[in-house]
Amino acid sequence: MFKKLQCTSMFLLFAGLTGAVTAAPTVYIPLGTGNQVIAVDAANDKITASYSGVDNPHGLVATPDGEYLIAGSLKEEPIKKGQPKDTLNSKLFLIHPAHGHVMSTIPVSGWTHHQAITPDGRYVLSTHGLRGYISVVDLETNKVIKTIETGPVPNYTLITKDGKRAFVSNTGNNSISEIDISSWKVMRKLESGPAPEHMVFSADESRIYVTNPRAGKVSVIDVNSGKSIDSYLIGKGTHGLDIGDDGRTLFISSKKGEILVAIDTSNGTKRELKLSPAPYHLNTIRGTGKVYVSSRKKPVIWVVDQKTLKVTATIHLPAGEAHQMAIVE
Repeated sequence: MFKKLQCTSMFLLFAGLTGAVTAAPTVYIPLGTGNQVIAVDAANDKITASYSGVDNPHGLVATPDGEYLIAGSLKEEPIKKGQPKDTLNSKLFLIHPAHGHVMSTIPVSGWTHHQAITPDGRYVLSTHGLRGYISVVDLETNKVIKTIETGPVPNYTLITKDGKRAFVSNTGNNSISEIDISSWKVMRKLESGPAPEHMVFSADESRIYVTNPRAGKVSVIDVNSGKSIDSYLIGKGTHGLDIGDDGRTLFISSKKGEILVAIDTSNGTKRELKLSPAPYHLNTIRGTGKVYVSSRKKPVIWVVDQKTLKVTATIHLPAGEAHQMAIVE
């Protein structure tokens, strides 16, 4: 018995050292006008599954256990004369990847831009740009339990690792709203630079990096003071944004400049990679050293090495264009 356990332990040790037992993440990607969500194995950058029955999905999140995907939609039904502004005229789509299809839909008011999910997997926050608010869906009941007015044209949401606070960029009034999740109330407004959109935290969550597409830059916001303390010039149509495996390198796309920019935030060093046409949404794929960068004008995703900033593969999409990706490790 001891020898058997000893052999098993040796195998596990060897497997751990070689990385054999470490599965690569699965990257779920909404394809917008392609009306589907796909799954990609980050180990080999191959599409492994697709899920239909979703209308123009843009925002996407996964529950922490990876059991469900929640896709927002850019499609909404027109509000008829006399109907209130908060008429439920769009949907979130609840996908069960193991079962391979949409399990249910959740009515919401207005098309959804981007989404975030609390660390416990209970609440999904969706931005509704034309409504001036975010919605909060409770996944235990599959219903909207709250709408929170954050400002004109809310775009993107970040949630802290402890699940206590959310931050929403408001493109229409140059601000970031801080929300207390226990009360669902806006506590304060932070600076953001002009017309803020996508955001990412620094590794310690002391700073928020936010894109300012019209100004072609990324602003650096100190969370404690709520002030803009620095900025990086990127290029026209700054869009996608994420932070690398090293916790300090930012990766940013410029659609009109047709470049991917990597900035070492510890010293400001900048590297650039030409990508064409129109590099768009992007995500760093934790633990793989890769960045996935989509194109706004072509159904492809470029796979870029974080260290060398070189394209190592291209994922050809079946249709549409890739938007907010969800990563399940």
